[in-house]
Amino acid sequence: MNVQCIKCKGRGFCGRSFCAIASKINIQKKINQEAKQDFFGASPNIFIGRFGYPNINVGVLSAEQYKDNDAPLMWSRENYQIQQIIDLRTGLINSTFNTNIKSFKDKLLDLSKEVSLAAQPVDVEINLDKKPHFALSFNQDTMPHGPTVHLKKARITENPKIPQKVEKVVSDYDLKAGEAISLLRKDHDEHYLTKVLSVGNLGVKTERKLVPTRWSITAVDDIVGKQMISEVKKHPESDYLAFFGGYLGNYYLVLFFPHCWSYELFETVVGESSSFATDFEGYDGRKGYADNTAGGYYAARNAILEKLSSIKRQSGVLALRFITNEYWAPLGVWVCREATRKSMSSRPIEFGSKELMLKYATAFVKKKFNFDISTLLRQSVLLDRINRQKRLGEF
Repeated sequence: MNVQCIKCKGRGFCGRSFCAIASKINIQKKINQEAKQDFFGASPNIFIGRFGYPNINVGVLSAEQYKDNDAPLMWSRENYQIQQIIDLRTGLINSTFNTNIKSFKDKLLDLSKEVSLAAQPVDVEINLDKKPHFALSFNQDTMPHGPTVHLKKARITENPKIPQKVEKVVSDYDLKAGEAISLLRKDHDEHYLTKVLSVGNLGVKTERKLVPTRWSITAVDDIVGKQMISEVKKHPESDYLAFFGGYLGNYYLVLFFPHCWSYELFETVVGESSSFATDFEGYDGRKGYADNTAGGYYAARNAILEKLSSIKRQSGVLALRFITNEYWAPLGVWVCREATRKSMSSRPIEFGSKELMLKYATAFVKKKFNFDISTLLRQSVLLDRINRQKRLGEF
């Protein structure tokens, strides 16, 4: 689709051959014409808001005609593009009701819990207080969805298919949430674990509560990541390796150094005016949240740890993310995870020394993005520690 830009009237000031704003308006018009006040469809997920916490909105996401509207791993595997994903996500009506994070006596919340535990989308009847009217917004952390409308009534019309192991973990009120995720992560991906955690299904009985989707995404990534880190630390150190790949305009150059586990992420917006953010953790981990790079820090870290686990190595990891204008609409933290996974699935280039690898990285990024990474390298905590740390072979 080549829509003339509303702001620059097709003169290319925004650097794109189409207009993201016009695309958004076209979607709004379509949804406003086709949406119904009452409908029968399928619900794949629940969206938990964070505004007004601890009294928050719980949204049942559903579509009259479900067509992989909530399948980020499949989208990545099939290389879906931004417009395809937006079209799918905006087909999900967000039917909301308000509740307290510790209140579990609401019938609509009971329905939400069943949807969150189901391995497949659940057939539902939805009754709204008015016809949906579209208002599209994009959030850097969570995926976009369609119109938000107050939910009057809802009913599940089938028996949700809940995995037996999940039922067992959910019914164990003495099991901590982290331990529960540890038991489930081998069989279930982070997208599923996030919805299970967000609707208060896990943890010690007295501590269970609703967790806003934005927070639960990072919580799952952090819990799973820390568990993988403890496993990776048991392995020998890697060689000097460089991986590169990306998805939806997000590219990752990931450098492995033969050192004990540590991790640093630089996120750089490349273009006419470049800017970057960075966070770091050493062998003993972080004491606080990665405020600068936020959820993308934990999502990329997990994809890297999956690779280290598969090759049975630990490493000092320098990850460089480059965000280009190809990424014209933010789709959520899952993009960081999948883009990093594509990088880690590439064939690595092996180097004989740190100097050779950094020389290659500098030349590659300059050619690929016309960006000089010397500023990043000079500010790297990881490289500074590597440069100051003596290796056994140097004595």
